[in-house]
Amino acid sequence: MEKPIVICYILSLLCIYSSAFLLNDRRLSGSNFPSLQAEKLIRELNLFPKEKVNIVEGRESPLLAVTDKRIVEKKFKFPNLVESGSGVSVEDLGHHAGYYKLPHSHDARMFYFFFESRNSKKDPVVIWLTGGPGCSSELAVFYENGPFTIADNMSLVWNEHGWDKASNLLYVDQPIGTGFSYSSDKRDIRHNEDGVSNDLYDFLQAFFEEHPQLAKNDFYITGESYAGHYIPAFASRVHRGNKAKDGIQINLKGFAIGNGLTDPAVQYKAYPDYALDMGIIKKSEHARISKIIPVCEMAIKLCGTDGTLSCLASYFVCNTIFSSILSIAGDINYYDIRTKCVGSLCYDFSNMEKFLNQKSVRDAIGVGEIEFVSCSPIVYEAMLVDWMRNLEVGIPELLEDGVKLLVYAGEYDLICNWLGNSRWVHAMEWSGHKDFVASPEVPFEVDGSEAGALRTHGPLTFLKVHDAGHMVPMDQPKASLEMLKRWMAGTLSDVQAGSENLVAEM
Repeated sequence: MEKPIVICYILSLLCIYSSAFLLNDRRLSGSNFPSLQAEKLIRELNLFPKEKVNIVEGRESPLLAVTDKRIVEKKFKFPNLVESGSGVSVEDLGHHAGYYKLPHSHDARMFYFFFESRNSKKDPVVIWLTGGPGCSSELAVFYENGPFTIADNMSLVWNEHGWDKASNLLYVDQPIGTGFSYSSDKRDIRHNEDGVSNDLYDFLQAFFEEHPQLAKNDFYITGESYAGHYIPAFASRVHRGNKAKDGIQINLKGFAIGNGLTDPAVQYKAYPDYALDMGIIKKSEHARISKIIPVCEMAIKLCGTDGTLSCLASYFVCNTIFSSILSIAGDINYYDIRTKCVGSLCYDFSNMEKFLNQKSVRDAIGVGEIEFVSCSPIVYEAMLVDWMRNLEVGIPELLEDGVKLLVYAGEYDLICNWLGNSRWVHAMEWSGHKDFVASPEVPFEVDGSEAGALRTHGPLTFLKVHDAGHMVPMDQPKASLEMLKRWMAGTLSDVQAGSENLVAEM
């Protein structure tokens, strides 16, 4: 049977299995269409970007003259910053914002924030990538693990548990068109991990050239959600560059994925099981939804061997599993099933847009007239052909060469739930596979209380975080900072083994 015919067959099966859910549910009517899904994602966070993507067409910016060879960066201090009572002064730290013109692009500039460690400049360099795909990393800067949080009066307050307390911290707006990163050419919108990882690698080379004193520091890649795709691809690109002696050697020590989408074939299959375990659906509904799984698996296999058409088909097929669960769950917040969404609002991150759109802030960070695109539906749609690809495949080589991996997940997240993440980690074939699966579960304790449960062997660690949803650093800030510090120090599992078994049967 020809592949296009197979794809049509898959889509016809999809209609048979899913029409009962989708056609009779107003909340989900049309939600499987990418443009509507992207808009829904943005509205649920109470974000209203003026532009759908940051493509500059004739707008003036003081940074349009960024050259190919260096970063244009400025040290800054955010206005309305409330001084810390602990003696921390931003004047004593290096807080920088900058742009780099990507040499392997038509006309793209990548924006970033860099915050020096509050502890020591010799601390590791940690880069954070927010997912979406297409959401700005400023979401993490102000709501998760950055140095500050935004008060309702638009003042900034120091974050007691910011990750800059243990690392020199980088946040990058990527892929191009997201946040303050922009281009004058639509061809710079990325569609796959090759484009994304090459852009990040080019940026990193330029950053360490600009900051040679940091180039020998340990380097870690972190992020969450769709960054479960970005992070393994970027780690592999850095590793290849080091082996090929391609530019500055980067001291890559590890990468950490928080509530990520990494191996869709395994993770989509886990949706009904997680929903049943958490009481979101009933057994009869579980059985009905699970009938879509073989069709999803077939579609993902085609995506792995064929081009863009089959990958788009697999996106539509497999997301019916998730949509079907939501049609039953009603107004549940799928980022944190303990809470409900009110109307279209699941979180309110609107203060980020208000703060960054102030002229005083824009002047401080040097973005000129460039729009802030908090989340881009255009970038989201462009990455759909990448969505169902398996990014686990490049991880074993990194593990074999001693690069550490931490996969962590808040227990109340549905969309990138801990069960699916646990299953792909435990199924991954590498030389330490059997020993990892056989390793004891141990509690992750913070201040004498159990904050999670983890399993580790060699360079691989999986951590289920208690009392957290999709955004672990937001829900459990102290635990997430402790997690980062201990993981980088190699002491995350230095406790007695627990008695209960974390991982469900595979």
